[in-house]
Amino acid sequence: MERTPVIAIFDIGKTNKKLFCFDEYYKILHEQQVHVAEITDEDGDPCEDLEKLTVWITKSIESMMRHPTFEIRAVNFCSYGASFVHLDENGKPLTPLYNYLKPFPPDLSKKFYGEHGGAISFSMITASPVLGSLNSGMQLYRLKYLRPEVEQ
Repeated sequence: MERTPVIAIFDIGKTNKKLFCFDEYYKILHEQQVHVAEITDEDGDPCEDLEKLTVWITKSIESMMRHPTFEIRAVNFCSYGASFVHLDENGKPLTPLYNYLKPFPPDLSKKFYGEHGGAISFSMITASPVLGSLNSGMQLYRLKYLRPEVEQ
């Protein structure tokens, strides 16, 4: 039996996580959805349960690769907000998948913008509005000063 080539796309949303398999005509041939409850990061703020999310992705792709009628030709991921995880040299997570709604420390924001000409000036020059943790660069800045062990 000939297997249909598909592209697997993981849509990692804030509330729901989905897997879609599209054929070459962009027809959805398979759809799967899961809700993964949030956990808290080291500060007690809500964040993704990276372990459960990873298990779901791994099991889903393994299942699709064994599917009798689909042949996975490509895999793609899309996610919400400023979503990324810091990995070590072996690909293991060093940090949680922080929530972009995580409050940015006011003193750290004041330090950053104070060193860069002020929030308004910086925003105008870089076309990057003051959005706290929704700005992935600011997430890196937070780690530099509040979690320096991650940088090493």
